[in-house]
Amino acid sequence: MKAFENTNGFKVIQQWMADKDISPFKFQIDTWQKFGNGYSGMVVAPTGFGKTFSVFLALISDFMNHPEKYGKGLKMIWITPLRSLSKDIAKAMQEAMDEIGLDWTVGVRNGDTDPKVRQQQVRNMPEILVVTPESLHLLLGQKNHARFFQSMKCVAVDEWHELLGSKRGVMVELAVSQLRKYVPEIKIWGITATIGNLEEAMDVLIPYDIKKTKITAKEHKKIDILPVIPDEIEILPWAGHLGAKLADKIVPIILESKSTIVFTNTRSQSEMWYQLLLDAYPDFAGQIAIHHSSIDAHLRIWIEENLSAGKLKAVVSTSSLDLGIDFKPVDTVIQIGSAKGVARFLQRAGRSGHSPFETSKIYCVPTHSLELIEVAALKEAVKQKVIEPREPQVLCFDVLVQFLMTLAVGDGFYPEETFERIKKIYAFQEMTAEEWKSILDFLTIGGSVLKSYEEFHKIVIMEDGLYRVTSRKIAMLHRMNMGVIVSDAMLKVKFISGGYIGMVEEYFISKLKKEEKFILAGRTLEVAMIKDMTVYVRSAKGKAMAPSYLGGRLPLSSNLGHFLREKLSHTLNPKASEKELKFLHPLLANQEKNSHIPKEDEFLVELIKNREGYHLFMYPFEGRLVHEVMAALIAYRISKLAPISFSMAMNDYGFELFSDKEIPLNEGNLDKILTRENLMNDVIASINSAEMARRKFRDIAVISGMVIQNYAGKQRSNKSLQSSAGLIFKVLEDYDPNHFLVRQAYTEVFNMQLQEPRLVEAFKRIEKSKIILKYSHTFTPLSFPIKVDSLRQTLSSESLDARIKRMVEQARKNG
Repeated sequence: MKAFENTNGFKVIQQWMADKDISPFKFQIDTWQKFGNGYSGMVVAPTGFGKTFSVFLALISDFMNHPEKYGKGLKMIWITPLRSLSKDIAKAMQEAMDEIGLDWTVGVRNGDTDPKVRQQQVRNMPEILVVTPESLHLLLGQKNHARFFQSMKCVAVDEWHELLGSKRGVMVELAVSQLRKYVPEIKIWGITATIGNLEEAMDVLIPYDIKKTKITAKEHKKIDILPVIPDEIEILPWAGHLGAKLADKIVPIILESKSTIVFTNTRSQSEMWYQLLLDAYPDFAGQIAIHHSSIDAHLRIWIEENLSAGKLKAVVSTSSLDLGIDFKPVDTVIQIGSAKGVARFLQRAGRSGHSPFETSKIYCVPTHSLELIEVAALKEAVKQKVIEPREPQVLCFDVLVQFLMTLAVGDGFYPEETFERIKKIYAFQEMTAEEWKSILDFLTIGGSVLKSYEEFHKIVIMEDGLYRVTSRKIAMLHRMNMGVIVSDAMLKVKFISGGYIGMVEEYFISKLKKEEKFILAGRTLEVAMIKDMTVYVRSAKGKAMAPSYLGGRLPLSSNLGHFLREKLSHTLNPKASEKELKFLHPLLANQEKNSHIPKEDEFLVELIKNREGYHLFMYPFEGRLVHEVMAALIAYRISKLAPISFSMAMNDYGFELFSDKEIPLNEGNLDKILTRENLMNDVIASINSAEMARRKFRDIAVISGMVIQNYAGKQRSNKSLQSSAGLIFKVLEDYDPNHFLVRQAYTEVFNMQLQEPRLVEAFKRIEKSKIILKYSHTFTPLSFPIKVDSLRQTLSSESLDARIKRMVEQARKNG
């Protein structure tokens, strides 16, 4: 270390930091030293501790120590998951280099970059280029692109925990592999916040036999987790109703803070809370803003700049502001509802008090009282440093097909050499030679089934064995459709008088009745007409709907589910000191009186009979995705005992099966209904897995280029995409059921939609638990939120309010 600290590079950086009245952390110095010694690696540090500078300044230090080793042109590619991050990162890097006295430039290249700037970069690359995974793949699809990378020393992947576990992460793995082809000695560095599977995260990004190291910061971020407690406890809780009541408690928090980010989990929730805050405190007009991915990019950039400059009192946001370099004035974060996961919660908390020695302050606002147990669970998880793993995706053949097309529209590829390289990538280590041959056949002649269709003959094999795209039309369509985020068809929203506002999903607009109003970017709008995938609107006043997006709600993570069950089992313990649990005592005492509070080694089942009919509730606390599958499975198993049909509802805590017939369930047959035996066979029988795979295949077909979503100036509707993909899926199922993309569709259904690994673990736990069956004539505090969620799907808000009042009155009488 001493030898390194005497180098010219270290002294320059140390002096630059001293001038700014800061000194480097040990993990930063370690990174600079290891980089200089030829290592690749992973830097792990909390938000706000200078992870970016650990890797970026490593390159600067190494250059100053060995300028003779560096050629002209691009020296580092910096991959970031969000476009909105790129500008912040580039600005911070450029400022540092200017102050250090280095005449390098930093460029940004993504979908928001001006085409003139992109052309300029192609002629003369900056020394550092900040890109998204999609932009990097577009670079790899250019002719003679190898010339850009000849002087490259490092590829850095920022916020790797955000990319790992998604198909965008697989895009990064493929791009890094290609860069290694051009520069075999290139260093690969990942930057991440803490995740549960750190070793695996490093192996996925750097699976190569090279010198690598993991550098973990010893420093820890101090976090204050502060629940916002309602004034009174309700007998029965339900989701969404506390908002208006608690908005009055949030106003003082915002007023007392320099600047606040109010995080919500969905875009529609952010629109709703923006209105609630303005209604609660009209003076916020002009001082608060709303930020989510469906709002016009220019408006988002304006909001980010004004938040950084301290000109905004608060911004209501979705995960679009989860990541970022620095919003220095932000000293407070408010989380509406549960964050649903420990990692996401820590990421959001870290947006406040961004400098290392400040405490991050995060207020948790429950949307119904039971979410206060989640606050207690989060505190415990943070205390024990238990963070979710991000499972890497493997054998994503649709992404591989797209990547090979990218290479083919660029300079082409030779299959033997490419296969050897791709087999080293974590995602494709298990790929067989037979699967590889099927992929090549698919790209050249459409495979055995589609060979009669000219549009699937995309790649031409040249005389020397090079695989290339020779058709300009095919190349153009491929470039227009690159990427792995297949959104539902989005419609632009514009004023009739001119002016772009943002985007809404096709399915939401299709549900609006004439003259119904909706809100977007905090404005109340009325639909005037819809033409060419554009909704023309005029300003309006009065009651309006927040757009719902099919992205839906975030499911509870398994880690948080574990702590939730643990906290719930101790809620009536007189020694429980958490103020959240003390506040909830009357509600939980009501649960114990009318039913039961399950201990950690118990599994609660409730059978409730009332005037409506028969209700079965079960509480696995495994998140709504797992509960959706479990509900279908349990319904199927019960229907084998006697013919009966159910309607289903679920939330993150449990699920309901409702019937007008008596449910044939008792202590004698409950074990059989909840057995782990024959689990996945019964799941397949209980759901239409072929239909689910057909729907999943739509995204796979778009990513692999089988179905084209974007044409020049046009985007195909969901209906059209689903119809084309469904037709191809049926043909492949009938004539080539073992097709690699059909198999991938079923695999994704089982791993992602049916959550097979988590489902199996849940049933293992239930098998070891004592099953408690309780009968009641009234809804319990645990069952009531699930019931209300199911009613919300079918009733208008006025009817729902009246219905809830009646149910609460009935519970009071019975209680």
